[in-house]
Amino acid sequence: MNPRPAPYPAELQALGTADAPFEEVLRAGDLPAGALRRVSRGDLDILLAHTAAGIVATDDRCPHMSAPLSIGELDGCVVTCPLHDGRFDLCSGDPVQMPTTGGLDPDGRYHPTWSTAGREPKVDQPGKKTEARRLTRVRRFRYYPVRIVNGRIEVALPQLPAATAISV
Repeated sequence: MNPRPAPYPAELQALGTADAPFEEVLRAGDLPAGALRRVSRGDLDILLAHTAAGIVATDDRCPHMSAPLSIGELDGCVVTCPLHDGRFDLCSGDPVQMPTTGGLDPDGRYHPTWSTAGREPKVDQPGKKTEARRLTRVRRFRYYPVRIVNGRIEVALPQLPAATAISV
């Protein structure tokens, strides 16, 4: 089976990648179907996921509270965050299940906290932490264009600005 890039919503392409050069990031054979991998360039951590629809590249952070999704679980196109059990569709960019902490979905609708099966129900004590959870918005993914060339996965990565010299 030849891996292929998965389609993603064009409006969710990461800023700075429209004309960015492609960089080789991984051998395609090192990302079997169902696998998640982190690749880093400078301080940019990219999640490569071989979903049921193909390979996607997005930031390796949960769109809720930035936990690394590369250590989560992938089922088809849906990745589960290891931190708060949020589930996100890597093929559409949308949440499938809000995190246990609740909060605002990308459209601004509020979702209450919830507990995973077998755990004690969560009680939100009044205070700043509860207010912060209530106002935390889950974002949609931003995608980096992917291509497969000669068995290598290449990703269009934004160019980092050159360091500006300071003269005294």
